[in-house]
Amino acid sequence: MRPTLLPVLLALLLAPLLASPAQPKHAFDVNEASISELQARMHDGRLDSQALTRAYLQRIARIDKAGPKLNSIIELNPDALKEAAALDRERRAGHVRGPLHGIPVLLKDNIDAVGMANSAGSLALADNRPSVDAPLVARLRAAGAVILGKTNLSEWANFRSAHASSGWSGRGGQTKNPYVLDRNPCGSSAGTGTAIAASLATVGIGTETDGSILCPASMAGLVGLKPTLGLVSRSGIIPIAHSQDTAGPMARSVADAAALLTAMAGSDPRDTATKEADAHRHDYRADLHADGLKGKRIGVVRKLAGMEPNADHALDAAIATLRAQGAIVIDPVDVPNLDTLGDAEMTVMFYEFKHDLAAYLRDSNAKPKTLSALIDWNKAHADREMKWFGQDLFEKANAMGTLDDRKYLDALEKAKRLSGPEGIDVPLRKEKLDALIAPSWGPAFPTDPILGDHIVSGDPTIGGVSQLPAMAGYPSITVPAGFAHGLPVGVMFIGTAWSEPVLLDIAYGYEQATHARKAPAFIPTIAP
Repeated sequence: MRPTLLPVLLALLLAPLLASPAQPKHAFDVNEASISELQARMHDGRLDSQALTRAYLQRIARIDKAGPKLNSIIELNPDALKEAAALDRERRAGHVRGPLHGIPVLLKDNIDAVGMANSAGSLALADNRPSVDAPLVARLRAAGAVILGKTNLSEWANFRSAHASSGWSGRGGQTKNPYVLDRNPCGSSAGTGTAIAASLATVGIGTETDGSILCPASMAGLVGLKPTLGLVSRSGIIPIAHSQDTAGPMARSVADAAALLTAMAGSDPRDTATKEADAHRHDYRADLHADGLKGKRIGVVRKLAGMEPNADHALDAAIATLRAQGAIVIDPVDVPNLDTLGDAEMTVMFYEFKHDLAAYLRDSNAKPKTLSALIDWNKAHADREMKWFGQDLFEKANAMGTLDDRKYLDALEKAKRLSGPEGIDVPLRKEKLDALIAPSWGPAFPTDPILGDHIVSGDPTIGGVSQLPAMAGYPSITVPAGFAHGLPVGVMFIGTAWSEPVLLDIAYGYEQATHARKAPAFIPTIAP
């Protein structure tokens, strides 16, 4: 179901643009435009933020709500044009806050932002209108970003049912993959992935517990970065599990992801996990070098391959590129415990979801205040909320005890130890590696509202490429690696805690050597 006010809001926001004569100074196609390109145009006076914001709003109306009807935007910021105009006045007065000044950004609809609902896609939270911005949103605004709107997501960040269709929410409906429209956008940050791939904003924010930035980025031909746990504040984000949750950038280039991470990162007194963030954050654009692969030692995790042939082909081609660009590739390397962590991860998630969600709801403007209340609400509104799938994950989580339970504490200790110090760090130390490489996901699978997702590899409930760094709280980044049957495929680089500078350098070097990304063409289906 679409938000009923969205078409009206679009019409109101676009009315000044559609009613006024063309302005040659502002005539600019935003498709695939980068932060640096847009900043150069605004610096030279060929563009301003208000015109840029209008251009994206017009593109949303033309592509997301009409045309191919991607259905990736769940709500628009009614003050976006006003915010852009204020930033233009600052620029004319000689004050430019940084690389995001005047740049439109989209937020996943599980992040608090004043002026819009924060619903996790659920109709039960459609009236949850935050009184303050999440700290990461406050940082973006302080950096000069224009908050353009909120993106659709897999309802409750894909943690309501194991049989869900990714990209579907009761409030937002089903988001499409922009490359082939009957294919799935994957992961819970589905709307952000589709929207940024289709150039409905310059950059976007996703969130991840396990795979929810990386999978939609991979299947939308984007760069997606899951940061070290604690680099970006989790306050004001509807949670799944505090031991794994983080927000991160989704962008069409590594440079844009680096600029966005620079603005997002930092310590937050409300989030104790971020106490070291200020010591690590810096301008991540400074880490990017065209020869970033030269001399880097990178280990191939072959145990994460072999599940999807198109992904394997992309991995092998990427390895050839790494070697051609001067990297030292160790193939294979052994990461212990890859097959032993699924039960521990799910146990931790179930316990933390019940606890963390109650804490968010308690401090929010949402009417339901507990997981039990949400379960009851969904049952009472099953005709709208449970048309395609139920709430089995909700019910399992609701049956859990407190965070003092020995079962939870043992699972958390096991998950952190075996995934990090006794997992990812083992080959990094043994082979003196800068990073690991593995395939991301294969091409996007068909959307199936009846049977749910058809993920071949990387499903966080059964183990996959995103699981180890997610559980360890370590950073990982996916980068476009090519196409299979018209659908994007990517490769992923994984590092130890706080290794974002190295991962970004590697990813940038690989990106500059391959230039694998191509814009989507909104093909209806793949012909047999």
